[in-house]
Amino acid sequence: MADTATPNGSSPQHDVVHGQQRGTTLTDLPKSWNFTSSLPTDPLFPTPADSHRTPRDKITPRQVRGALFSYVRPETQTDPELLAVSPAAMRDLGLAPSEASTEEFKQTAVGNKIHGFDESTLSGPGYPWAQCYGGFQFGDWAGQLGDGRAISLFEATNPQTKVRYEVALKGAGMTPYSRFADGKAVLRSSIREFVVSEALNALRIPTTRALALSLLPHQKVRREIVEPGAIVVRFAQSWLRFGNFDILRARGERKLIRQLATYIAEDVFGGWDALPARLDDPSSTTATVTRNVPKDTLQGPEGAEENRFARLYREIARRNALTVAKWQAYGFMNGVLNTDNTSIFGLSIDFGPFAFMDTFDPAYTPNHDDHLLRYSYRNQPTIIWWNLVRLGEALGELIGAGPQVDDEAFISQGLNADDEASTKPIIARAEKLIDAVGEEYKSVFLSEYKRLMTARLGLRTQRDADFSSLFSELLDTMQALELDFHLFFRRLSELRLADIATDAAREQAASRFFYRDGISPTAGVSDADARKRIAGWLATWRERIVQDWGTLEDWGSSEAGQAVSDARDGERVGAMKAVNPNFVPRGWILDEVIKRVDKGGERDVLRRVMHMALHPFEDSWHGRDFGDEEGEGEGKVVYEGDREEEVRWTSDVPRVGRALQCSCSS
Repeated sequence: MADTATPNGSSPQHDVVHGQQRGTTLTDLPKSWNFTSSLPTDPLFPTPADSHRTPRDKITPRQVRGALFSYVRPETQTDPELLAVSPAAMRDLGLAPSEASTEEFKQTAVGNKIHGFDESTLSGPGYPWAQCYGGFQFGDWAGQLGDGRAISLFEATNPQTKVRYEVALKGAGMTPYSRFADGKAVLRSSIREFVVSEALNALRIPTTRALALSLLPHQKVRREIVEPGAIVVRFAQSWLRFGNFDILRARGERKLIRQLATYIAEDVFGGWDALPARLDDPSSTTATVTRNVPKDTLQGPEGAEENRFARLYREIARRNALTVAKWQAYGFMNGVLNTDNTSIFGLSIDFGPFAFMDTFDPAYTPNHDDHLLRYSYRNQPTIIWWNLVRLGEALGELIGAGPQVDDEAFISQGLNADDEASTKPIIARAEKLIDAVGEEYKSVFLSEYKRLMTARLGLRTQRDADFSSLFSELLDTMQALELDFHLFFRRLSELRLADIATDAAREQAASRFFYRDGISPTAGVSDADARKRIAGWLATWRERIVQDWGTLEDWGSSEAGQAVSDARDGERVGAMKAVNPNFVPRGWILDEVIKRVDKGGERDVLRRVMHMALHPFEDSWHGRDFGDEEGEGEGKVVYEGDREEEVRWTSDVPRVGRALQCSCSS
């Protein structure tokens, strides 16, 4: 991704461990403000100085038109307490681990320190801002929404990887987009977002990130009850979401739609030639996408010509298809997939009533306000496509214009609604291309879902029959017997083929997939019948593993029906453990952590839960050597955890903690 940022002042200083650069200081971290310098600002605050001169309590909610953001500084915080920092986020942002202990980091993490702006001269290269966007919430148009409590500070480029991120605060105070709210965030939801952002990243699921969590001891926030306030430092390669286009379309601001789309292609995605080319068969799950299509090139037959904006739409759809496939494969639910919570970059974004699946139930939604189950587990792929259709409608004029997209008359005037002869082909082209992208969305989703499920089941190759005989049958069995989604995969990973070589052995092994209290009475089957059903699936699975992992040598030396050597089976176990997490931050665990931090005054529990979230595939954590990754000194670092806590958090979900729901309030 291109970045015009240059380091502030002299060359960056780095921590050095064993000759390796460990990161830069916050002061020397390269910063930029491309977003605010490229796009139109709130006309009430046309410059940072205009916003800074305005008393903070005068920056209140209102409708903002003709703009994509407003300059607004975070509220000043008193006596903040830095509760926790993510070592992985520090590393990926390019900061030295030791920076977390500096006063500059602490004050930046709550918005008291503004970078890029001299308050004495009211000048500088940049200033904090909040985005303007709208959205469809639960399928209905909600009007202007925007960053009601999120304020972006700057863009930061990792000096080593050259990846640029937009750094923002959540809970930093009221903005023009706060509507009837207060711009604050509570500790409860802040802990949840802090942990899940990093957990998803560790599971290799595209997501926004969380750098730091701070408690605001003097701030009491009223939600359903009065709760302590907090701020999370978040970062992402882009915070743009579908709602940025929704609001422009609703207001007829077509020139801004074009300007924003161009900015996304050129600045966020790295150039028009980085976008995916047209596929001859968009429904193919094996088609290879190519790129490097020149900006002005048209692709496709007459009446369905694809211009660069169609390729931009395709890129956004493909990214979101990959992400939702990962959600489904790992049992994650966002809980409130409104268009303002759907990322242009294809990231998991804006965490409210999210959850990881406990007992497998396709109809489960973690949002207790979602009475129609719109955002349930089974509906997530469909809802993301519904959101993509809304985006397609916002981009429809640009997509449908095809070869006319750069004509001066079209740029200045757009569609002439009174001229049916000229508008009809544009509408028809847009509809064709949106439908084609829909087919591509489905194929990308299915391809990625099959790839992940194949790996989770320990297979190295795919067969067409696997989808029904293994994937679907397993999920049907989990649902019917009310089995735990995550425990099943992890416990399957630990199962040796030699231990399930006979029908009797498979029935005995089947019990490992039960909770300790046995099969739930609501499943309507006995434990014995449940064991038989699981054993039947294990027989099919074992046969496929043998086909996939066995060699001629293994077959020739097989004993007691075992057709894969112990060594090869050990490889398979290792491969499965590397993709099936031992730990995910379930709802009941987060509730426990929140209570212990808020009511019990604990702090180290945050470090422990974050460490497990950052290393989800380990067998255990306490007493393990994880190297010097947390910047605690040179040489070996033996992690000190809590063994009893680790066992509880990776074992059975307490009956009262299963399938919890929560509200959108945070």
